Amino acid sequence: MEHVHRDLAALPKAHLHLHFTGSMRPSTLLELADKYGVHLPEALKGGTPPKLRATDERGWFRFQRLYDIARSCLREPEDIRRLVREAAEEDVRDGSGWLEIQVDPTSYAPLLGGLIPAMEVILDAVDAASRETGLGMRVVVAANRMKHPLEARTLARLAVRYADRGVVGFGLSNDERRGLARDFDRAFAIARDGGLLAAPHGGELTGPFSVRDCLDDLRAARVGHGVRAAEDPRLLRRLAERGVTCEVCPASNVALGVYEKPEDVPLRTLFDAGVPMALGADDPLLFGSRLAAQYEIAREHHGFTDAELAELARQSVRGSAAPEDVRRKLLAGIDDWLALPAGGAR
Repeated sequence: MEHVHRDLAALPKAHLHLHFTGSMRPSTLLELADKYGVHLPEALKGGTPPKLRATDERGWFRFQRLYDIARSCLREPEDIRRLVREAAEEDVRDGSGWLEIQVDPTSYAPLLGGLIPAMEVILDAVDAASRETGLGMRVVVAANRMKHPLEARTLARLAVRYADRGVVGFGLSNDERRGLARDFDRAFAIARDGGLLAAPHGGELTGPFSVRDCLDDLRAARVGHGVRAAEDPRLLRRLAERGVTCEVCPASNVALGVYEKPEDVPLRTLFDAGVPMALGADDPLLFGSRLAAQYEIAREHHGFTDAELAELARQSVRGSAAPEDVRRKLLAGIDDWLALPAGGAR
């Protein structure tokens, strides 16, 4: 039995669940707020993660309000470039070799000259950050469940238009208690027909039915979060048999009150059921931890061995939209990490 652990930051992995504004460094938020004269609430100034709970409407509203305030500090193309470059740097530091960052470009369009200019700025920033850091990086365009499904169709068409410029997937985010998945089925059909991977959020704030709806109505290849599937053994079997990857974000689940403690997040239940997982940081700005820390939770609170952590990393790579040569390199790197003697740096 292993008693001394390998360095989790050195474990090659793919990061498939990271939101755009939420990837920001707290220090960068403070600088941008000062630059634009934005008054930040104490919850965003303290250097420690704010106290959050989103299991009721009031809690979700507060979470969304903090997120919106942070986003209001991204006003110029240079701000976007900085955010993406720093997100890439943080991911590289945590052992990520592939990042799919999720963004709703309509949120940035008013300050960047419109939807298409905003998309161009974001994709140019991703391309530049990838070149500068060596991190493979692509974009998942996400529609907002709180808005009209027609807007989601517009975004799906936009995402397909930029499939050759770095968009690899189409998502659906925000409060899953609002807006039925089937209302967005046509948007997802447009995205899938255009060759994009379907990756809607589900099974976070509501139960297993939300995950089923993602599978039945949106034909999801991946599910953002998906942890509540652990409450339905038949659904777990279905996810495992279909190889649908759940983008599980343990620190986020605890911060938002989905589970009380890190050990309550059903990582072991999903893993033992054969459901592929890709651990993700979700919104580090608000939840206080990045990618490697999610693997640390699996190790410290769920007893995952280094061999099991390596398998989690492999699942993240297999669930990604990374090209075959990148996959091969990352999978070989995982094997190399596991071949190291336990007791390397930690």
